[in-house]
Amino acid sequence: MNNVLKINFLRRKKLTSLLGLALDGSRLEGVVLRRTNGSLQLQQALSVTLSLDPLTAAPELVGREIRNALDAAGVRERRCVVGVPLKWTLTARTELPPLPEADAASLLQLEAERGFPCDTATLRLVNSRCPLPAGKQHVTLAGIPNSQLAALEQVLAAAKLKPVSFSPGLLALQTPATETSNGVLALAIGESQVSLQIICGGGVAALRALEGAIENEGSRRTLHTGVVAREARITLGQLPDELRESVRRIRIFGPRDLAQQLADEMELRFEPMGLSVEVVTAYSPDEFGVQLPPEASVSPAFSLAARLLAGQAPVFEFLPPKPTAWQQITTKYSSSRLRSAGAVAAGVVVIAGGLFLFQEWQLVRLRSQWSAMSAKAKELDGLQQQIRQYRPWFDDSFRSLAILRQLTTAFPEDGAVTAKTVEIHEGNVVNCSGTARDNAALLRTLSQLRAADGVTGLKVDQIRGKSPMQFTFDFHWGKGGGNEN
Repeated sequence: MNNVLKINFLRRKKLTSLLGLALDGSRLEGVVLRRTNGSLQLQQALSVTLSLDPLTAAPELVGREIRNALDAAGVRERRCVVGVPLKWTLTARTELPPLPEADAASLLQLEAERGFPCDTATLRLVNSRCPLPAGKQHVTLAGIPNSQLAALEQVLAAAKLKPVSFSPGLLALQTPATETSNGVLALAIGESQVSLQIICGGGVAALRALEGAIENEGSRRTLHTGVVAREARITLGQLPDELRESVRRIRIFGPRDLAQQLADEMELRFEPMGLSVEVVTAYSPDEFGVQLPPEASVSPAFSLAARLLAGQAPVFEFLPPKPTAWQQITTKYSSSRLRSAGAVAAGVVVIAGGLFLFQEWQLVRLRSQWSAMSAKAKELDGLQQQIRQYRPWFDDSFRSLAILRQLTTAFPEDGAVTAKTVEIHEGNVVNCSGTARDNAALLRTLSQLRAADGVTGLKVDQIRGKSPMQFTFDFHWGKGGGNEN
């Protein structure tokens, strides 16, 4: 699993100009910055609405649409940093005890496998840590599916762009790397969602995309400030006491009218708790350690490009690592005739010379093992005979496996509905929680499960979210054991 990446891009190749792109729903914002003598210059800026979805449409078509928008704005810069939508990011939180780094990495890998509703091998994983008392650490795990990152890379290649970094834009707007960010709850108002981030002790304590906080009706956007305030309060309540009590400021980014509307609601809810609320309308002079252009406006695209040009590595780096030149050469020539001939010759020598010796060694070893365990085997065979004699006290129906098999049969094979936890109480009460792509997929799964043999009393306890949505249901398993009394 990846740690918070500390990549110094200036060591690989010093960047003097960069295109910053921020993808938010169907909106694509971009700026071209150039660094000259310790100051940044704004070369071009653009803001367009994409008609194609980068994740579902053909990469060539999406790339051509982006390339046309860049050409229309006069953008010729190829290297780019991309602010990926926060809704692409899956997050989980855990507590890490004092451990050596190697053991901590293994434990975080296990926690990721427990916390994410998919195989962690399919995710690009990073983490951020916040210190707790007694040497403990609060860890935020974040991951983006490799398929989505690959689709984005294909789109950028079709647009003739070379990405140098993928990172959520909110982490560039409010970076944990600065001391002034400690104890800050940051909110960024996007096109269709509000992004939330809590920074404590130089790390990311919480990271969420608040879906359903914004409704788009034609050209008009409605911000549900009450939803944002409630979710912010819930997120704070889920933090350890030490981190929650350290949060003292709320900073809001976004369009001025919506940001002020949200600030009024947050002041009403959080100022009695001792939190100050601020609407961010401009960068501070020392925000990036370089002189900023006077026309610079606060945006994820500008922040991402400015931080890289200022030599600040992203907190969460989701760009997949690229193979080195030597690895590419090795891969290119590893399947040549020379390697094939050498492999065949080595295989013939090894197999012909060692096959019979290995077989004889295996036989000797197995005979020795059997001699050592034969007495135990006879004793176990006697115990097995006694177990068969008193079998009415035992249940050989494999009830738990039968329940899991029925659940597996009911869930769709395309991954539209996945189970996160399955709990079996008292042998027949089953509780299952997980995620579904949409309501229709969940209903089909529940219908198939209700029709299954042995399932009774199926009841949905909780549904949260829309797409994806989280659910919890339980049912009773009515099949009895074959040898039950």
